[in-house]
Amino acid sequence: MKIILAGGGTGGHTFPLIAVSREIKKHSLNSVEFLYLGPKDRFASYFLEKEAVKTSFCNAGKIRRYGGISTFFQNVKDIFFNIPIGIVQSFITLFFYMPDIIFSKGGFGSLPVVFAGTLLGIPIVMHESDVIPGQSNRMLSSFAFKIYVAFPEKQTSFFPLKKMVHTGNPVRESVLEGSQNKAKEIINLKYEKPTILILGGSQGSKRINELVIQIIPEMLKFFEIIHQTGHEDYERVKSQISALIPDELKPEYHAYPFLDEGEMQNAYAAADVIIARAGSGTIFEISAIGRPSILIPLPESAQNHQLKNALTYAKLTGSAIVIEEKNLTPNFFLAELKNIFQFKNIAELGRKAKQFSVPNSAEIIAKDIINFLES
Repeated sequence: MKIILAGGGTGGHTFPLIAVSREIKKHSLNSVEFLYLGPKDRFASYFLEKEAVKTSFCNAGKIRRYGGISTFFQNVKDIFFNIPIGIVQSFITLFFYMPDIIFSKGGFGSLPVVFAGTLLGIPIVMHESDVIPGQSNRMLSSFAFKIYVAFPEKQTSFFPLKKMVHTGNPVRESVLEGSQNKAKEIINLKYEKPTILILGGSQGSKRINELVIQIIPEMLKFFEIIHQTGHEDYERVKSQISALIPDELKPEYHAYPFLDEGEMQNAYAAADVIIARAGSGTIFEISAIGRPSILIPLPESAQNHQLKNALTYAKLTGSAIVIEEKNLTPNFFLAELKNIFQFKNIAELGRKAKQFSVPNSAEIIAKDIINFLES
């Protein structure tokens, strides 16, 4: 069997592709060959190659909705050059590879691949992570015969009900396999205070980093901190925080530019509460490990989907606090964090979070794809 994996652009697209490909390999009785086809980015290049998934790259582009003359010219370039070139590149690759199916994770990276696959009559299934589908998945949904959705069908908008299958969001099994003892060893945790894990998405968040810098001395009086800063902001954050906190508190602050799979699984296991953006991948990992959270949606996300994700998750579980950036003042944030420990039952919040998860999401999708290919 030959399967094309399409998507890319962020870890939120790449990690579910990895999770599903692992499950297909595990459950298929036949030999399976995967080829990733999409834009070249460091997540696809690094993580998929580690999975022994072959990669082939094509041009891709997106339509930006914010204003400005530079945006206008970027859109023109993408619409009239990058996307058409990407479709031609994808068509050539697919024609000679001739896969049995295309599994699209969505995003602008999947656009040329799905268009080319449709022209060649290749069956297409896709996955939508968000409550409000992105522009690319809206455009491509008519070409897919089945759409796997992360949130329940009643909460997911736009797609026809007959095409949707609620599967949750594929989560790598390994992120559930961490332990507090291993975390203490790897991250050098002291466990003398509650542990807070701060995530800014796969690329970090400068605005969350700036918030942490403003209140880090006060935070460390009450909490031990694991902080994923993003590669670009790591040196600045580490340097400024080092200058702000006294020597006796420095062992309780643990900064990482990026948490790899092993570090992430143990950071999750160690965390009492998680502070994060509201990408679907992050939400479903938080749910799968069963932790309370404070979600800070990215206001620039397309269709404001992170806010809709966060509000839907908080409403359905009662395990998350949602703070929009416009309300994100240091004192308010710190008060909300303290209130979780003072007035909430952490264990009960964790149970509510876990009840929402679909821990075998990747397996459900994998078996469905296998059944289609072997029928």
